Amino acid sequence: MQMQRKHGLFLLGLAAWNFLTWGMFTKNLYAAHAAGEDRPAGYWIAHTVLIVVNLVLGGVFAAWGAKVLRSRD
Repeated sequence: MQMQRKHGLFLLGLAAWNFLTWGMFTKNLYAAHAAGEDRPAGYWIAHTVLIVVNLVLGGVFAAWGAKVLRSRD
């Protein structure tokens, strides 16, 4: 299947959504930690791993979407 412009735009939109939502989650998690919220260490570690993985996925989607758009020109 050949990727079309709409697929590239979708991937860029997905990347933007990932960065926006996980960025807000990061801000909220940091605020909770800074406020001294009492949680086990595993909670902070698990959520930090989720944030990192999803931001990396956002980067992959952005690069893939940009590649698709460049190839369509």
